[in-house]
Amino acid sequence: MALALKAEGLWKLYESGESVIKAVEDVSLEVEQGAMVAIMGPSGCGKTTLLNVLSGIDEPSSGSVTINGQNLYGSNDDVRTRVRGSNMGFIFQEFNLLPVMTALENVELPLLLQGKTSLEAREEASKALNAVGLGDRLHHRPAELSGGQQQRVAVARAVVHRPAIVLCDEPTGNLDTETSESILGLLRTLCKLGNTTFLIVTHDHSIAEQCDRILQMADGKFRQASEEE
Repeated sequence: MALALKAEGLWKLYESGESVIKAVEDVSLEVEQGAMVAIMGPSGCGKTTLLNVLSGIDEPSSGSVTINGQNLYGSNDDVRTRVRGSNMGFIFQEFNLLPVMTALENVELPLLLQGKTSLEAREEASKALNAVGLGDRLHHRPAELSGGQQQRVAVARAVVHRPAIVLCDEPTGNLDTETSESILGLLRTLCKLGNTTFLIVTHDHSIAEQCDRILQMADGKFRQASEEE
């Protein structure tokens, strides 16, 4: 099966006085298209730093990241921006919606940045919001929506341009249990029916257990199966 994401030999080092902190240490990872993979680990283990490197937010000290067959760090910043914009979606613990824009306008943004016309963007954004159950909330601003509804808008925005992979950082961290289960069910549906790929950083075992694969991090690297037992 095709790979949505491939990382090889990733290191992320930080200097702290005379010491060097290994935030990410020789990490390699493959995520198949249409899979849902969870990364778990204690606070400070490096999972968020790894997500930042995989997303192109923070450049690795060494190693490579390939998204949908394209090298994320193989050229200049403009190329990286294009690879991220066309192949990646993002869902955060904080919904990160623009408060002055409606749900529809928030979801249109990735499409407009890709050069879609206003008419094309509006049509695709409407479909995406209908797909996440918000067809009756298109013209509501974030302040007029519940937390769960805001996260559904964020999900629609993340998938509207059909990215190769969606990177999620604690996507249900600000939601109650019932709403969290609803959002996770939505992600599973998008994964199965839409063949959307998700890589989820989470501390919640109930979320991780519903993923296809769980990777445990400790001290900047993935633990081997023998270490987890």
